[in-house]
Amino acid sequence: MSEHITVLLHEAVDGLVVDADGLYVDCTFGRGGHSQLILEKLSANGRLIGIDKDPRAIATGKELEQADSRFQICHGSFADMQQMVNDHGNGQAVSGVLMDLGVSSPQLDEAERGFSFMKDGPLDMRMNTEVGQTAAQWVNSAKEEEIANVFYEFGEERCSRRLARAIVQRREQEPFERTLDLAEVIKVAHPRWEKNKHPATRCFQAMRIYLNNELGDLTNGLQVATDMLCKTGRLVVISFHSLEDRMVKHFIRAKEKGPQLPPDLPIMEKDFPKELKHIGKAIKASKAEVDVNVRSRSAIMRIAQKEM
Repeated sequence: MSEHITVLLHEAVDGLVVDADGLYVDCTFGRGGHSQLILEKLSANGRLIGIDKDPRAIATGKELEQADSRFQICHGSFADMQQMVNDHGNGQAVSGVLMDLGVSSPQLDEAERGFSFMKDGPLDMRMNTEVGQTAAQWVNSAKEEEIANVFYEFGEERCSRRLARAIVQRREQEPFERTLDLAEVIKVAHPRWEKNKHPATRCFQAMRIYLNNELGDLTNGLQVATDMLCKTGRLVVISFHSLEDRMVKHFIRAKEKGPQLPPDLPIMEKDFPKELKHIGKAIKASKAEVDVNVRSRSAIMRIAQKEM
């Protein structure tokens, strides 16, 4: 099994845990790196709920659950964390929510998961392998325009239309079933190769984000987390993609500004209710961390505190 190196481990947990007796939510349990350190920071009265879509992550979470009675693992999307907290939080207010977005190292490295264009495996890409459409089902049935739009919107791929056309032309002869097959078609059709980046990078990323509804879950999850947090509670989000980080940054900024009211209302700006306040600047992985784990180079962490 691939080893998962937790990104921004100490920075995230230090920014998250403000009350050792509090209830915390690790929205993306993965292989439990952040969760284990959070538990080390908590008192005997502290509690932690872990969430993950991936059945393999849940299996790891069950082991931690057996080892530490302060921990509870939940299978599903963090967009539904309110219900999970209702079920397992014992009525306690939430002191912190952590989101470590994107795909984990085991998911990338295990070829049978279908996330990687570097290893041959079935075209799956589902984080929750028990539900939803596989990448093969989608790429073999979606209209050319839809494929192009997904590549452009979720992968920021400028050659999206050309690549979608190549995919549709090829699948008419033989359907796609394997990752390397699809990656090779994209590679051959792509006219603009970026330096040190495989031509299929953006397309595979786009399909993964789309099929797993990652941006939709993030939009809902950010609001649910903010609503659940107690005053002075922390929201910590680690992003690995510019679309994700942009959403997080704009969300925190909007919550800092408060409601956008007409300028002629007799209300001072200081009187506007503001839900969040950003804490410090965005944090990136250190050179030392990147040297050990190259996947951390694109990580950006933002911290916000509940103000009301």
